[in-house]
Amino acid sequence: MNATIRRARPEDAALVRTLVGELADHQDEGRYVTSTVDRWQELLAEDAVIVLLAQYDSEPAGYVSAVRRLHLWSGTDVLGLDDLYVREAFRSKGIGRLLMLELARVALPERLTISWGMRPSNHGGQRFYRRLGAILGDKVVARWPAEAYSRQLTDESAATGKAALADEAALADKGGVG
Repeated sequence: MNATIRRARPEDAALVRTLVGELADHQDEGRYVTSTVDRWQELLAEDAVIVLLAQYDSEPAGYVSAVRRLHLWSGTDVLGLDDLYVREAFRSKGIGRLLMLELARVALPERLTISWGMRPSNHGGQRFYRRLGAILGDKVVARWPAEAYSRQLTDESAATGKAALADEAALADKGGVG
């Protein structure tokens, strides 16, 4: 295999933005990608932002991205894997595995846990991650966009606290949040 993996630098911002856009389009979520090349230049200069680029025969083939963050339960840092993407022309060549192994090399000196989520329908991804030794759970990942919570904050029932109290009581009956 003629593949190489390297960490992205600020001067790779345009390529990273292109690859992120391709993945989002593949998932029918391109409309949500709002990061600019300028913003990617800033992000790639941050130590906590890890983007590893794969090249195959000198062609950009894919990337894996992660962000170092604090895990409050353990009091230690973890790597939150955001994306793993291999361009269609380069799939089934071992590039995804190489990207994941290089991310593991980044995490190994401090023995950081790498965690991520994926769509339940991504059965191929689940098989791939299991082959790497990942432990797959069944936790539901929730997002609360600003538009949604701002509506809650302005809603009369939320302002009076009635809905919030009812929700808290229901959560208490079930034993908490997570």
